Amino acid sequence: MGIIDKIKNDQVRNRLQGVIDQHPGHFSRDNFTPDPGMNEMIEQIGKDDDMIWMPNDSVIKINVGESINKEPDMIMPSKAVEYVIKNACHRVIMNFCVCREASQCKDYPIELGCIFLGDAARDIHPELGREATVDEALEVAARCREAGLVHCIGRSGLDPAWLDVGPPDKLFTICNCCPCCCITRTIPFYPALGDGFTRMPGLKVTVTDACTGCGTCVEEACLFGAVTIEDDRAVINEDKCQACGRCASLCPSEAVEITIDDPDYLEKTIKRLSKINYT
Repeated sequence: MGIIDKIKNDQVRNRLQGVIDQHPGHFSRDNFTPDPGMNEMIEQIGKDDDMIWMPNDSVIKINVGESINKEPDMIMPSKAVEYVIKNACHRVIMNFCVCREASQCKDYPIELGCIFLGDAARDIHPELGREATVDEALEVAARCREAGLVHCIGRSGLDPAWLDVGPPDKLFTICNCCPCCCITRTIPFYPALGDGFTRMPGLKVTVTDACTGCGTCVEEACLFGAVTIEDDRAVINEDKCQACGRCASLCPSEAVEITIDDPDYLEKTIKRLSKINYT
């Protein structure tokens, strides 16, 4: 029995069915046909989007003693996620990931969906998500990281639209993305979607001499067209790279390093997220 079959409320079931039917689902660049009106719609409802990619803690390399004078576990990207969860007035854990449900994902858990924070989260229908304590939300976020999912957090206009909640500026999203099903895979076709996504400040992505030019980072990891293979070696375009960490986590040669080049990067990220008034 699928997620939709379990929902009893006709209005909620029909709305979710519509979202899944319109979702790009699992696609390749060879078989995807863009909807001409989708980019315009995204541009309109996502004009205030501000989403930040949070690479998994496990891919961050810390050069102890060079510029970092804090304990490593205190400066990991996950601390920003924990901060917004702890400071939210309300938390709802989704019962599923709409992207993985639409794609019937076989590689990552469908039941690990977004975590929504803020006053507007109170209106999310109980058949879609459940209210959570701080500890419950922190535990689910940790499970997502352990499963290899990547956090993307901030404000997204798409979420209050499909959830039918508001006001939109009172909903904060913690999206837990897989590389195969996430709607951000459509960014090359819908540039307006990509406009609202940015990288964490103070992170540097480097390809080391261990690179074999296998192309995994190009074909399976990067959603932003930021990696190319030149002379049998991966090359990262810094203007396009979002430092999401997927290339580092999926590289079979462990040839991609993400390092911290600003010791205050976490404080700067939290300060920026704090300006999104979702409480």
